[in-house]
Amino acid sequence: MPSLKMSFDEDIKNALKTLREGGVILYPTDTVWGLGCDATNNEAVEKIFRIKSRSDSKSLIILVDSPGMVERYVKDIPEIALGLIEVSDTPITIIYPESRNLAASVAAEDGSVGIRVCMEEFCKELIGRFRKPIVSTSANISGDPSPSHFDEIHRKIILSADYIVEYKREDRQKRQPSPVIKIEHNGVIKIIRK
Repeated sequence: MPSLKMSFDEDIKNALKTLREGGVILYPTDTVWGLGCDATNNEAVEKIFRIKSRSDSKSLIILVDSPGMVERYVKDIPEIALGLIEVSDTPITIIYPESRNLAASVAAEDGSVGIRVCMEEFCKELIGRFRKPIVSTSANISGDPSPSHFDEIHRKIILSADYIVEYKREDRQKRQPSPVIKIEHNGVIKIIRK
């Protein structure tokens, strides 16, 4: 009997179509399950803030598929950041001083933005085909714990997404949000989240 499961490629295509139409996807990242959208689309980003019941004064993390993509959305990349991306064997989110070419509410009030180069197969393929960064914020109501697997996601979040990725829904491995570090123009590093 043929499998009713969707293929990896179909899943990518459906997520891609949703992103291009300004929709919100619910998807597994290289860390926890997340809500995502086109990080350059103001209306899509506002949808995510509404779904999470989160203040838009809080910035969002974005995912890119390569260090080269970081350069398109950050004015000046401190040299140390590229070194950290290269040597890190686990997901790491870096907050850069000055963002550009992104939806206004993605960045913090000071213009900084958190970016993670995603190496997870599904996300990397999705971002590569989309050719733009996608928002990655944990799939929870603001203030609630981050869901480490699909079964922990609140029903309100599931019902609010325009597309729910099938990939990794059965995966029960416990995952944690990534460490977050902030790098200043002068190369000073601050640990925001371990």
